[in-house]
Amino acid sequence: MNRFSLGLPALFAMLSCAAAPTPQPVSETSGTGGAGSSPVVIQQVGALTPRLTRKEQVKRILPHNVRLSILEDGKARRTASGVVIGNEQTPEGLVSYVITNAHAVEMDDLKEPHLVAIVDERADSTEYKAHVVATGVVPDMDLALLKVPGLPLRPAQLAMDSELELGDDVVVAASPFGRALSLSGGMVSQVEWDKETKLPRMVKTDAAIGYGASGGGIFSLESGKLLAIVEGYRTAKVGFAVAEQNFSFDVPMPGETFAAPSSKVRLFLEQKGFARLLGNSTTATNPGTSTSQTASR
Repeated sequence: MNRFSLGLPALFAMLSCAAAPTPQPVSETSGTGGAGSSPVVIQQVGALTPRLTRKEQVKRILPHNVRLSILEDGKARRTASGVVIGNEQTPEGLVSYVITNAHAVEMDDLKEPHLVAIVDERADSTEYKAHVVATGVVPDMDLALLKVPGLPLRPAQLAMDSELELGDDVVVAASPFGRALSLSGGMVSQVEWDKETKLPRMVKTDAAIGYGASGGGIFSLESGKLLAIVEGYRTAKVGFAVAEQNFSFDVPMPGETFAAPSSKVRLFLEQKGFARLLGNSTTATNPGTSTSQTASR
């Protein structure tokens, strides 16, 4: 009987060969779906871009928004909200344009009004003088455009009509009651389409808003784009009696916040000679009993 012994290197080499899987040929067009089936094309797909979290998307949305205040004798007479829709460089410096509601910037009843756009950053607030450069006719086109020199905020991107769908998750950014920017969440609860133009005519959301939210932006949580501008909300007048005296107050109705869709904003800018703002903008730096009624806030 012949005997032989293996050294450690040879033994390890044999074990490695035994454990390694038999290599299979790979072809770009290889693959079988079953007997007699056509070849299946195998392609390598690149990594998908991760979707932003809710918090990350909101952080991108916030710098597009301002609160508006009409002052007289140093006191706020009216408050509203607005969204930066474009900006451009001029010989005098950066100029930003803010979209809001026409009814929110009516000042004919005031003697010496001053309109300002306010940017809040934690405990600090900065005021910028604003001027109305275009207004629509209420209620058909309840929009206004403000020119705000020196406002260093990035403009929001208008969503396309095809991006407006029932059930879309949205966030409303506005400054109700004249206070700092406030957020509320909901979804697109209704889209009213114009039968002639085939464009969205009115949008509703179930997101809650308050007085002073007119002109606030309704943004898509998926894309961060501007879907609509808040115009107002429907309220229910609730009445009750206390000690033989009648009292009443308005209560916002859920799902009855209505707004001007991006298609109407686009049309307004085109009609007023500001179509250039729809293109690439200059990027700024640093960024009881009840009765139903309609209320524009």
